[in-house]
Order: sequence, then C-alpha cells, then structure tokens
Amino acid sequence: MQERRTAAGSTGEVFRVALRLGLTSFGGPIAHLGYFRDEYVERRRWLDDATYTDLVALCQFLPGPASSQVGIAIGLLRAGWPGALAAWLGFTLPSALALALFAAALQRWHIQQAGWLHGLMIVAVAVVAQAVWGMARSFAAGRTRAAVAVLAAVVTLLWPTPWTQVGVILASGIAGWVGMKADAARPSSPLPIPLSRRFAIGMWIAFFTLLLGLPVLRAAWPAQGLALFDTFYRAGALVFGGGHVVLPLLQSAVVPPGWVTNDEFLAGYGAAQAVPGPLFTFAAYLGAVMHPSPNGWLGASIALAGMFLPAFLLVFGALPFWNALRARPGFQSALAGIQAGVVGILLAALYDPVWTSTIHTPLDFALALVAFVLLSVWKLLLWVVVVVCALAGWAVFGG
Repeated sequence: MQERRTAAGSTGEVFRVALRLGLTSFGGPIAHLGYFRDEYVERRRWLDDATYTDLVALCQFLPGPASSQVGIAIGLLRAGWPGALAAWLGFTLPSALALALFAAALQRWHIQQAGWLHGLMIVAVAVVAQAVWGMARSFAAGRTRAAVAVLAAVVTLLWPTPWTQVGVILASGIAGWVGMKADAARPSSPLPIPLSRRFAIGMWIAFFTLLLGLPVLRAAWPAQGLALFDTFYRAGALVFGGGHVVLPLLQSAVVPPGWVTNDEFLAGYGAAQAVPGPLFTFAAYLGAVMHPSPNGWLGASIALAGMFLPAFLLVFGALPFWNALRARPGFQSALAGIQAGVVGILLAALYDPVWTSTIHTPLDFALALVAFVLLSVWKLLLWVVVVVCALAGWAVFGG
C-alpha cells in the first residue's frame, strides 16, 4: 500500500509540474525543450543533463511532437506509465482547451473574415520562416546537408502528397547514412528504462497495426469518426520535425474533402501560435471546427487522441532499445540526413500552403516582415508578436 501511495504521489507531482509548463511554455518545440531542461534538470533534478540530452536526441529522431515525447519520456522515467500520461495531460490540456474554444467562437460568431484573424494567419508566415531559418543553420549547414534540404524541398513541392514526405524522410536518412560523417559519439551512462523489450515490441506491433489497419477498416466501414481518427493518427505517426511540418500533411487531408476551409485552417494555425504548449494541439481545433459530424468537443477529443497516440506508442517502443542504438555511428549519420530533409519539407511548407494562402498584397508582406523581425531580431515572446499582429490586422484590414 505504501508503494502505491508513493507512485500516486509521484504521478500527481508530474501532472502539476507539466501543467505549469503547459500554461507557460510559449515559443514552439525548441523553446519547450529549454523550459523542460530548466524545470526537470536544473530546478528539480529529476534527471541529469546527459540523460536529458539522450532523450531529446531520441525524440528528435522519432516522428511526432518532439517536445511532447520528451515530456512523456520524463514522466515515464519519473513515475512509470501513469507518469507518462500525467506529463502529457498537464502539458497538452491548456492549449487543447483554448484552441477548441477558439473553434467554437469561430463557428458561433462567423468571424472568418475579421481583420484580426487575417493578422493571425500572417503570424504563421513569420513563425514558419523563423523555424526554417533556425533549423537550416543547425541542420543544413555545409554542401551535403544543404543539397539534401534543397532536394527535399523540390520533391515536396513538385509532388505534394502526404506519402511524399515519408519518402523524402527515408531518402534523406539513406543519404545521411551514405554521405554524412557522424559526430563523435558522446559517452553516456545507460538510461534507466522501466520497460522491458518485450513490452516495447508490443508497442511497435500496436503502432504498425493501427497505421496499416485503420485505412483498411476505414475503407470497409466509412464512418466519419473513424476517418477522423485515422487521418490524425497517420499525421502523428508519419510527420518528422514537429508541429510546423505537420501543416502540409493536415492541410492536404482536411481541406480538399471539405472538412475544413483553407481560411479556417490557417486561422486556427495562426491562433495556435498564441497559446503555450505543443503545436500538435492544433488537432483539437481542427476536430472541433469540422463541418461533418463528429465535431465540437467530441471531434476535438477524437482528433487529439489520434494525433498523440503514436507519440506514446513510439516512445514506449523505442526507449528500451535506445541505449544500444545511440552508440552506432551509422545511426547518427542517418539522423543527420533526416534532419536536413526536415528542413527541406519545412521550406516547402513555407511556400505552399502558408505563403500562397496568406500573402496577397504588399501590406500582407509588410506585416509578415515586421513579425519576422520582431521574432528573430528583437527576440520578442511569440505571444506578444501574435497580439501585435492581431491588433495590426484589426486596424489595417478592419473587422
């Protein structure tokens, strides 16, 4: 009984800390990792710096929301699988609830054409441009990596399908394995993983069973709720590079069939910049704003569950094997290639659909340029820039 009370207490502590991070962590996945390090490593000393760095490396390699996966892994190490769930709930719920409420307001008051909403859409241009710039300097430096990034962008633009991204990621990994020199391996103690390899194999089986089986089930039983879950599960399972890279995959999945209009899509993406926490909670907005049923709170819950379930399966499946994999130079080289390919995919997303759907006039470009400078040069907090652009959109474009 005493052991059970201790575990429950640890789970509650994990939830409280993660909730505070979910309420205050503005700035996107890279900023989130900084917040996590300050809270979990420096302040609470739940793990050392070397262990934290290893977790970050693993989650950057896996598809899905890297910062959320790091939080899930830390919760797992701290309090087992209940701690992993608590860490995810605390970090995710604030932004998910805020975006679902924004979707409800959008539908109730028909504010799609408001000028401040156009200002939010323009913020997305500046945010993605900043992400491209920052990631390119880190992951596409040098001729080989830059070439991989440019080729990835070209292929993604010329063949804009969700499966193209998967092919680009695989090809980039092969290019890295063949042509990129791995960084010197950093010695580190093994991670204390509270999961067996047998359990991890079960998680991988579940991951691929859902990935391959849901489309088959969807074809045999064309229910909208199943289609919604399948769409967001595939997005969470197949996207590398974080929330910004998921944009073209989701756009191609929900806009052409008429589930969400392109204006609604970009307005929600702009609003997602104004809230803390993981950008993948954009799924809650899309599920809530859907035109076909289920939508509203039920649609938000289905989309959110589909988007984040792969993160749990992948983290639980990969951690028990990570100690052996991370020491392999070939694996590190492949990871370098994948990172360069992600830069190219993000560059393609900056052009289409972000730029092509938002920047139509010199005023649009001017506001996007100001937002980019405020973020990249003045180093203002993202939520401040979001408020500035919303007010500027209201003043310039009306409504």
